[in-house]
Amino acid sequence: MFKKLLLGVVGLIVTMGFAFAQVDVNKADQAALDGIKGIGPATSKTILDERKKGGDFKDWVDFEKRVKGIGDKNSAKLSDAGLTINGKNKPNTPAKMPAAAKADKKMKASTPEKAMPNTPAPTSMDKKAKPEVAPSK
Repeated sequence: MFKKLLLGVVGLIVTMGFAFAQVDVNKADQAALDGIKGIGPATSKTILDERKKGGDFKDWVDFEKRVKGIGDKNSAKLSDAGLTINGKNKPNTPAKMPAAAKADKKMKASTPEKAMPNTPAPTSMDKKAKPEVAPSK
C-alpha cells in the first residue's frame, strides 16, 4: 500500500514539473506552443510561420515586432506562462511567486498596518458592581 501511495506522489510531482516547463519559442513545435496559456492554434501558427520566414527570434523586442497581435502586455503574460526566447524570460516582468508566498502576501495585505494591541473585551467583572437597592415598601 505504501509503495502505491509513494508511486502516486512521485507521479504527481513529475507531472507538475512538466506542466510548468519553459518553452523556447525558437525550438518549440505547434503542440508545445499551444500548451502555453494565452497561445491558441492561430497564434502558434503565426509564430511558426514568422519563425520560418524570418529565422529565429533574437529577443523579446524582435518577437513583438514580427508576430502580429503580440505586444508588450501580451508578451509579458506569455513570459509569465512559461514562454522563453533563447532560454530567457522577458526582462522587467515580475517572477512568478510560489502559491504559498502569494497566500502569505495576501494575508499581510489584508491585515491593518498598525494593529491594536490584544486587549480583551470588558466583562461584567471589570465594571464596579452597583449595590442593589432594595425596593421600598
